[in-house]
Amino acid sequence: MSGTRDVMVAGVGLAPFNLYDGQKGRPLKDYFDLGAESILKALDDADLGWGDIQAAFCGNVYGGTASGHQAIEKIGQTGIPIVNVENACSSGSSAFRLAYQMVGAGIYDVVLAAGFETLPKGLLKSTAWPEWQRIMGFNVQPAAYAMNTVRYMQETGATEEDISRVTVKNRKNGALNPNARFRKPVTLEEVMASRMIAQPLRLLHACPLADGGAAVILCSRDRLKKTDKPVTVAASILTSGTYGHVYGGGSVKKKTPDTVQISVEQAYEASGYGPEDMDVVQAYDTMASGELWELEKMGFCPKGEAPRLMREGYFDLGGKLPVNTDGGLMSRGHPLGATSLAQIIEIYRQIRDEAGQRQVPGAKIGLAHAMGAGPNSAVVILKR
Repeated sequence: MSGTRDVMVAGVGLAPFNLYDGQKGRPLKDYFDLGAESILKALDDADLGWGDIQAAFCGNVYGGTASGHQAIEKIGQTGIPIVNVENACSSGSSAFRLAYQMVGAGIYDVVLAAGFETLPKGLLKSTAWPEWQRIMGFNVQPAAYAMNTVRYMQETGATEEDISRVTVKNRKNGALNPNARFRKPVTLEEVMASRMIAQPLRLLHACPLADGGAAVILCSRDRLKKTDKPVTVAASILTSGTYGHVYGGGSVKKKTPDTVQISVEQAYEASGYGPEDMDVVQAYDTMASGELWELEKMGFCPKGEAPRLMREGYFDLGGKLPVNTDGGLMSRGHPLGATSLAQIIEIYRQIRDEAGQRQVPGAKIGLAHAMGAGPNSAVVILKR
């Protein structure tokens, strides 16, 4: 978006990720309750009132018609345009991109991006695949990731232990995050001993489902109230798949670009930064193995090198490039509509030096990446 004005992050809000089913002493909340809670927190953080918001883009997957309207109705009906965004697991970052474009183009000065979800129990019945593929079970996420993982292991020599280290790292980080669903660290032995769900993936290689809400308010520089440590959106990119591409690297006859690589290359070009400039990263870890190949695809290391760097602590909280400092999906949980906005919020808090015990010293630039069925790939880079 060359030639556009600066877009600033005015404030953020999170409704803690958990189960809100009314069982075992847990409160009963629906997605619109969690959405409203996160929006009110973002307004408070931005030092803005609801009347300042000129437009809203709301990410949600399983809420049904007018989900954003239902969340916003609990705050106030002011006649603003509300656009509901369903883009699978990247719904929140897709809403963020639309808000970013609106402010950047000068159409509005203060815009809300929100995401929220309460999920059904068990395996999600995704409709993102053609019906014949669904009948054959292709849309069962653990199985799909298991096939990709087998290929990755064969091509790189990665082991089940390497994959398990991702879970150990992220659960350790999540113990420092009060908004995470799982806040108990796990050992390598515990991960390796958890039951197999889709060989070679085990239960503790899979992120937990969760309910939750997240909200980010974007504004023009002149409308920013929090002028200390201002955070600018350096890039917000969304891409989809390419013809002939299969997970693992192209068709048999011709290699076609991977959507992750396309999105991150566009983000680096738009921002003027590269992988070597990032101080902190949020990688999409819906399955532990995915974090390894995503880091490689985004240029943080050559293919096959992520397992070695993981073993050496390179991606740890105290390592050279901390990844998923808030615990990632593996610890925080995965309420689909809210997930990618929560990733962005963690980058925002890190580069404003507001991440508490999990703070990366001196963090000034960070990247958040989310994947969604389709496929979609969304990359956001924030800078201070």
